[in-house]
Parts: sequence; structure tokens; C-alpha cells
Amino acid sequence: MSSGPVYMTREGVAKMEDELRQLKGKGRTEIAQKIAYARSHGDLSENADYDAAKHEQELLEMRISKLESTLMKVQVIDSKDLPDDKIYILSKVKLKNLNNSKIIEYSLVSAEEADFQANKLAVSSPLGKALLGKTVGDKVITKVPAGEIEYEVLEIGKIM
Repeated sequence: MSSGPVYMTREGVAKMEDELRQLKGKGRTEIAQKIAYARSHGDLSENADYDAAKHEQELLEMRISKLESTLMKVQVIDSKDLPDDKIYILSKVKLKNLNNSKIIEYSLVSAEEADFQANKLAVSSPLGKALLGKTVGDKVITKVPAGEIEYEVLEIGKIM
């Protein structure tokens, strides 16, 4: 992760803060209970449940640390503060796939808020990078495992 600012929406920050509270509270409590239960089985040198619980605790603490680090660098941005003549972070874009004529919409967000299932595309992704700064009518080409896909920008809006 870069050392620069992390640009996020208020909604994204709130979601991240909720996850952090959940992990620090309920998450840590559940892990402590698993470790205590595994310890009650005796010899820790050959206790797979104990090893698994300790590994799970390590992963939880790494996630907590990553969330805290990210939140310290967050700069909240609002789409109304950005121009709408070109594609920027927090732009909502409608694209036409020129290879198969399908229309798709994406919202461009930070990597921390990206969610492909919800069509939230990271600006740092190959397609996100290719779209930044483009205007309606521009064409972009992005590489995918199966080759290249060419898109035409049909509309630019803002995430509200």
C-alpha cells in the first residue's frame, strides 16, 4: 500500500470504521474463546485446534492493523467537489464494449472501496487507469487475459 493519502467516500469510511469496531470487539472476543477452548485440550505442542486459532488470531490482527493504517491516511472526498467533464474518481460511467456491443456501467472508486460485484471499479485497476481523464466519445483499450477489450465512453455522471 502506498504511503500517500487514501481517497474514500464518507460511506466507505463509515463501512471501514464499522468493520474495525466489529473486529476489535466481537472478533477478538471470539478468537480469545477459541484459543481458550483449544488450550483446555492439554498439550499445546500437538494441538491443531490451538494452532488454527492462533493463526486465525494473527490474520485478525493483521486485518485490524491494515484498517487502522488505512483510516489514518484517509481523505474524504465528495463527488460534488469534482468536475464532471471528464472521468475522475467517483465518476459513474456508461461504457459500450465495442467487441460485443454490451453496455456496462461502473462507478470509479478507490481500491479500498472497489467491489466488482457491485460494479465499483478501482481507479488503480487497468480499466480504471485507462478511463481516467477520458470524455464522452473517447475510446479506451484494456488488456484482459483473453486479449484486449475496446470500450467507448457513452456517459459520465457522478456517484451521489
